[in-house]
Order: sequence, then structure tokens, then C-alpha cells
Amino acid sequence: MGSALLIRHGQASFGAEDYDKLSHLGEQQSRQLGQWLRQTGQQPDLIVVGSMQRHIRTAELCIEAAGVAPPQLTLEQLDEIDHVEIVARHRPDLTSFEDMRAELGASTDPQRAFQQLFAAAIARWTSGRHDSEYTRNWPAFRERVLQGLQTLAAHDARTIWAFTSGGPIAVIANALVGAPADNPFALGWPLVNTSLTRVALGGNRHSLISYNSWPHLELAGDARLVTHR
Repeated sequence: MGSALLIRHGQASFGAEDYDKLSHLGEQQSRQLGQWLRQTGQQPDLIVVGSMQRHIRTAELCIEAAGVAPPQLTLEQLDEIDHVEIVARHRPDLTSFEDMRAELGASTDPQRAFQQLFAAAIARWTSGRHDSEYTRNWPAFRERVLQGLQTLAAHDARTIWAFTSGGPIAVIANALVGAPADNPFALGWPLVNTSLTRVALGGNRHSLISYNSWPHLELAGDARLVTHR
């Protein structure tokens, strides 16, 4: 039996045109994680990274700070949902990034306004009533992520660090605890940037060992490092 440490990426650039780039705080979170992993003596046999830039950069900074150099594998099945398309299907009047930024900028709390918009868009995407409208609908996304979990389980590495996003982590956690599949993102909203979710891998049966922990950020003693978006 092996294990996979699912690592959510550091804070991305909310409100910027290139959301996929880590913010300065996201880079700090990633280094802090690597330092904590080094201090606690954790060593992976394999690094698995989603293909998005925020996954790649989080992994680079964490690995450098951890002082490890195991083999690496890119796994696109760990990529996040296409939030741009999902929001656009829900709000077709927001035809560009500038439209969305203008609407959010008019709010007194842009992050809360985006969360409300995004939650409504996710509810539409997962409802099953509009599957034909999406390039990758919710059932296809869920199946893809769970195939990615099986890919991790099939590898002969005993300890895997997997850098991914909140969506895939929520899907995996939801499936492993047997929660209703129609509300998977209940386990996605609380996820902290660079949080750790540990999964025991055993053939076709896997177990959720821990979910959404951030001891490395608590150790830093800086509340600013605990972010959700």
C-alpha cells in the first residue's frame, strides 16, 4: 500500500488577467510548505504535477525548499475545471475577462462577489441539466479525476506528492468518503492554498487519511498566509 499527498497549489492571481500565475503570497506559501516538509523529514518517491502553471510553479518552489529530487510525472487528469467556460455558460453576458473584472470591481467585496457568482455557475454545471453545453461536463470531469487517482495508485512509488487544484481534491475526497456525488464542491470551498490531503492507495480500494490540513502555514504564525482563493 502506498500513499499520495494531494497538495493544492499556492494562491493564484485573483483579479489578474493571467489567473494561472502564482501571486507573491502563493510563492511564499509554496516555499513555506517545502521548508516544513524538509523539517519533518518527508521524502517522496515520485512527484506528480498537473499541467497548469500554478501547479508547476508551486511544485518547483516546494521541491526546491524541501531539498528533494525524485522522478517527476505530469498528469493532466489533476488539472482544474475550466472556470472561465463554466462562468460564461452561467452568465453569457460576461463575454470577456474585462466584463467580469468590471462587475466584480463594482462590488464592495470582489472576492465575495466572485464566490457567489462561481458557486452559482458550479451549481449549474453539476446539475446535470446542461451537460451538452460544456466542453467537459461534470460527469466527464469527475471520471477523468478518478482515473487520475487510479493512475497514482497503479504506480509502484510508495510515497507520492501530487500538486493539483481544489476541484480534483474535492472530487477525490468526496468519492472516498462516499458523499453524494451531486454536491462535490462542499468539500472544495474550504480548501486552503497549499493545504495537504493524504490518501492511502491500495489497489482498487483507497482511503482518505486526512483532509485540508495546513501545519506549515500555522507554524509560520502569519494569518495572511491562510487563503482560499
